[in-house]
Amino acid sequence: MKSRRSAEFAAIAVAAALLLGVTVSGASAQPAPTPSDPPPAAAAEPPPSGRDAAQRGIAGQTIDRVRQAAKTAGDVLTRVPCLAPKGGGKSMGSLPHVARKLIAGQPVVIVAFGSSSTQGYGSSSPAHNYPNRLAERLRRHYPGADISVINSGKGGEDAPEMMARLKATVLDAKPDLVIWQVGTNAILRNLDPTETGRLVEEGIAAIQAAGSDVVLVDPQYAPRVNERAESAGKMIAALGRLAELRRVAIFPRFQVMKEWHERQALPFEDFVIDDGLHMNDWGYACFAQLLADDIVRSVGQIKLGVTVPADVRAYRPM
Repeated sequence: MKSRRSAEFAAIAVAAALLLGVTVSGASAQPAPTPSDPPPAAAAEPPPSGRDAAQRGIAGQTIDRVRQAAKTAGDVLTRVPCLAPKGGGKSMGSLPHVARKLIAGQPVVIVAFGSSSTQGYGSSSPAHNYPNRLAERLRRHYPGADISVINSGKGGEDAPEMMARLKATVLDAKPDLVIWQVGTNAILRNLDPTETGRLVEEGIAAIQAAGSDVVLVDPQYAPRVNERAESAGKMIAALGRLAELRRVAIFPRFQVMKEWHERQALPFEDFVIDDGLHMNDWGYACFAQLLADDIVRSVGQIKLGVTVPADVRAYRPM
């Protein structure tokens, strides 16, 4: 069993390095070695034992699976391009804790906190949920960095339930960044946006006190949310005011998805599954791409020595 696991692990590492262009950093920071060409047929090598042949067979199967997964992930955005929203807006501002860790070459921990659209309901596999796509894009941009994205999404929850598990599933992970998606289930349940705002503000204060950056993610633009347009408008406004008050970033998912539908003329079925609420693989991938690009841009401001005013946190992707 140990030999089989070792073969699978080795195959995955080699395949990931070849397919995704990610180098594996060691103590000497040398690039990962490339496999040599196979020996000629006449090479005098002893025939593989039965165990070696089985391990090679396992390794080959694992490489094929990794190749197929990478191809599938890459194909998601080819059918519809992921375009950044047009027009300007406020900058996300700085993400000082994340930037400081990246500059120092220290590991970065990100917690994606939320409900079913963080958990990944509607995606075809866990590889296609937004936290995993976000991790993939950030690691591609920072190939030498040790970046972990923890998926702490739980379907059906909103602020009351999330606050009950904030310490155990978020704070105890000691994150450098918390991406908090909240508000959709409150809209669907007709919960008071003022009370939701109060709970979220309490949570932000606890996250900031623990030394983490925060990005809020507001509700999605989807048919079932749009059926409660008045409640959705109040929730989005409340979260926007809260972001300005607490000086944290907010990713305006509602506005971004609305632009997909109205300005880019994408039908809902291109980014929302049949339940009229949750995103599909393309929706999660584009959301993750735009969010990752803004995180990279915000970190880059600090690396370049650009100081962004602390009160400039609510933003719209450029």
